[in-house]
Amino acid sequence: MVDIPTLTIIVTGASVVAGVIYYSFMLRNQAKARQMDLLMRLYLTWGSGDMKKAVGRFLALEIKDHTDFVKKYGTINSPERSPVWLDIDRIGWFFNGIGFLVHGKFVDIGQVDDLIGYGVIHIWEKMKPLVYGWRKQLNMPKSFGWFEYLANEMKKREQKLQPLKV
Repeated sequence: MVDIPTLTIIVTGASVVAGVIYYSFMLRNQAKARQMDLLMRLYLTWGSGDMKKAVGRFLALEIKDHTDFVKKYGTINSPERSPVWLDIDRIGWFFNGIGFLVHGKFVDIGQVDDLIGYGVIHIWEKMKPLVYGWRKQLNMPKSFGWFEYLANEMKKREQKLQPLKV
C-alpha cells in the first residue's frame, strides 16, 4: 500500500517530468517556427520587385572577366560607378547573408535549396570573376565569402542528390 507522502512525491515527480517534456517540445517547435519565419522573410526579400529587377539586370550582363567589366562599368569602389554595381551588391549581400545563416546552422540548407536555391550556383558562377577581381583589387580576400561558401555547399548537395551513374 502507498501512503500519502509517497503518493505526493510520485505525483510531484511525474508533474515535473511532464512539464520538462512539454517545455522541451515547445522550445523545439518555437525554434522551428522562428527558422521558418526567417526563411519566409528571406523568400519575400528574394521575391521583391527591387530584387527581381536587380537579378534581371545582372543576368543580362555579359561578364568576361573583372578587367573587361571594370572598363565598361568602372570599379566597385569608384564614386562614379555604374548602377550595375548596386544590383551586384544587392544580390551578393543577400546570398552572403544566407551563406552565413547556413554556415551557422540558423537555417537548413535543404530548405534554402528548396525555396530559393535554384539560382545560387548560376549567379555565383557569373559573379565569381568580379568578386575575385575586387578581392584582389581591394585586398579583401573574404569579400562575399559566405556567398561563395553557400554556392559550394549547394554544389556538394547537388552532387549528393544526383542518382549514381552506372
